[in-house]
Amino acid sequence: MQALLQARNARTANRRAESTKMRLSAPGVPMPTSLAIVEYRAEFRVALVTLWRDSFALGVGAPVPNSIDDHLRFFDEHMLTETRVHLALRDDTLVGFGAFTPDSVVQLYVHVDHLGQGIGTRLLDLAKANSGGKLWLCTFVTNINAQRFYERHGFAVVARGFEPVMQLGDLRYEWRRAAR
Repeated sequence: MQALLQARNARTANRRAESTKMRLSAPGVPMPTSLAIVEYRAEFRVALVTLWRDSFALGVGAPVPNSIDDHLRFFDEHMLTETRVHLALRDDTLVGFGAFTPDSVVQLYVHVDHLGQGIGTRLLDLAKANSGGKLWLCTFVTNINAQRFYERHGFAVVARGFEPVMQLGDLRYEWRRAAR
């Protein structure tokens, strides 16, 4: 019985993979236009916080516990004053953002419809380039995709903790530029 279930699951996975390949390579499907990474522009404020909330909920598996107004206020009072915020734009549409200091990746989110397109990598590369050769960040233990992403980009877990607002465990990651 178990062998039958494994065979069926393998066939389903193969069909799903073939379906994805066909969609990505089908003639007439336009490739995504180029991506621009720019300094924060106020016209994207609400779109940014909405993207942040949606991406957070998908990655963490729980909604943001604060109201949108509180989240906007937090963005204005903390992100804009304590970090450099960069936008990832495709055709003047916000598809991701990063909020960085020279020492840390404070926030990095990609629109849920644009995951896996290299947007997070471009933003993270910018943070690395503007760092002093090392960065730290935190992510929730439930955000497995973020963990894989950061580990693929050279970050390693250095501490485990607990975030009281979300009542979730979190991981502290660090990255150091390789010695030349």
